[in-house]
Amino acid sequence: MYNNNLNNEGERRPRPRFHREGSEPVSARPRFRREDGENSRPRGFGYNTERAERPQRAFGERTERPQRAFGERTERPNRPFKGKPNRNNGLYSARKQQTYREQHEDPTKPVRLNKYLANAGICSRREADDFIQAGVITVNGVTVDNLGAKVLPTDDVRFHDQPVRRERKVYILLNKPKNTVTTTDDPQERHTVIDIVRNACAERIYPVGRLDRNTTGVLLLTNDGDLAAKLTHPKFHKKKIYAVTLDKELDEVDEAIIRAGVILDDERIIPDAMEFPKADRRHIGLEIHSGQNRVVRRIFEKVGYKVVNLDRVSFAGLTKKNVGRGKWRFLTPKEVAFLKMGNF
Repeated sequence: MYNNNLNNEGERRPRPRFHREGSEPVSARPRFRREDGENSRPRGFGYNTERAERPQRAFGERTERPQRAFGERTERPNRPFKGKPNRNNGLYSARKQQTYREQHEDPTKPVRLNKYLANAGICSRREADDFIQAGVITVNGVTVDNLGAKVLPTDDVRFHDQPVRRERKVYILLNKPKNTVTTTDDPQERHTVIDIVRNACAERIYPVGRLDRNTTGVLLLTNDGDLAAKLTHPKFHKKKIYAVTLDKELDEVDEAIIRAGVILDDERIIPDAMEFPKADRRHIGLEIHSGQNRVVRRIFEKVGYKVVNLDRVSFAGLTKKNVGRGKWRFLTPKEVAFLKMGNF
């Protein structure tokens, strides 16, 4: 049978390859070229680097491998750990909470004793003053009864002969539900926000600011007294955004009055922004930075409206995104850094 792939001498014809006009045919080019012009095979993994050839072994020959006893384990070199480290130092589960250690603390800077006790989670500052006057606080073995006393972070402070250790800082964002009181302890035994986050951490935390019993939305709880004071002081102008639902549609004349400012407690309260997110004028988005008590409800009561539903959707840049009603989460380190820098 005639084979088109063979020439007249019975040799296999070279396989034609496409190339550009005027260039050397691909079949004529050597695949590898050395400096001396001869073709050679590259040296690499699996080849003898001196002789450029693969080591050969006889047919049926087996490579000798070290034998080990039953149950013996081969020693392996230490490999770097690729998982996520436990940043909670074993105190709490990484899924349950995040804690933050104070960094760059000056050991030579004195702190008021009542503040030191409050930061340790023993009690509040007012309660600490009572304990100091009662003579149950000792500093470096000496009883201290002076309310203005200061201590260093390196001092040995004891409460009822028990050493006092400073707590880690904890920051929790809660989506507050209705019928919940914003307080740490209620004499009337009503449901409080502390009851919702009671099992979140072992530290003593408290809410930053207040929300009415029937007001829902973003609420921050922490044991960081310095940050709480910064977030509650009016000079920092923390913006808060509320979703307001009125009992009737807001008239344009009353809207102009609210935008111009309403006098509450001898202070003119001017909203930072006011929008109508829905078609009707009963639902209002209000942005305000005033820290007066029940300020949103009092603004609309001033012009003859009743707030049916009030929800705080943002506080100091924190939102309740992906946090259901009555649920909570720990702040991320990035959010904590923004709050401490004052990026509200």
